[in-house]
Amino acid sequence: MLKIDSHQHFWLYDADRHAWINDDMQACRRNFLPADLQPLLAENNIAGCVAVQADQTITENDFLLGLAQHNSFIKGIVGWVDLKDPRIEESLQHYQSIKLMKGFRHVLQGEPDDRYMLHPDFMRGVGLLEQYGFTYDILIFPRHLSYAEELVKAFPNQRFVVDHLAKPFIKAGEIAQWQEEITKLAQYENVSCKISGMVTEADWNHWQPADFEPYMDVVFNAFGAERVMYGSDWPVCNVAGGYDKVFALADNYVKKLSQHEQEQFWGLNAVNFYQLQV
Repeated sequence: MLKIDSHQHFWLYDADRHAWINDDMQACRRNFLPADLQPLLAENNIAGCVAVQADQTITENDFLLGLAQHNSFIKGIVGWVDLKDPRIEESLQHYQSIKLMKGFRHVLQGEPDDRYMLHPDFMRGVGLLEQYGFTYDILIFPRHLSYAEELVKAFPNQRFVVDHLAKPFIKAGEIAQWQEEITKLAQYENVSCKISGMVTEADWNHWQPADFEPYMDVVFNAFGAERVMYGSDWPVCNVAGGYDKVFALADNYVKKLSQHEQEQFWGLNAVNFYQLQV
């Protein structure tokens, strides 16, 4: 069965550039490069990965593309561009010629304005992604879900994917409001969801697999197995257990699915969404 990790990061750690890695996240305060990830993928029979931006600069794109060019298991890059830039099309034209660049992401969860994604200039940029064949990763908290619904509704042919289930409050066991809003978002068939980043939303040191089952149930019921994909969120997951535990969490859950649904979750959906060459 083809397996793809649809969401992980690389970085050369810099305290200023990666200020979001706070004192509680000491496990992430070092360099993480392909040589660190490749053995973990091999141990879990994962054929390749999608590297996602962790820094909002053009330099980050060059860094990730450089790694991908020298490490064939990196099947695609989700980079960053300033979607509000009046000259955004120049950037999109440039990246359209680079086959490994699959899409883009903005750290919406870090913007002071919760409605940032609905700013006309930002929406203009998102509207151009489809024209150039790029995906968009939606990185948000639950409070942003209603705005995300407005965004995806405006662009019915744009491929969107929600990162990390929109970060429900798993540690607190809160589910009702998140469930209602992510189910609404899932009604738009151009939106997929990554089963990723869950352990960092739980009690890092005391989580149990059962903590996550209600949230995964909601996602699979809302999106269907054909729009859900596996992502490790490595190395961020290291603060709450590491790669093998995150993989096992997903692996044990999806065993109840049909063979074809498992194939969709593990690889086919990521390949189709990001148009990966595998």
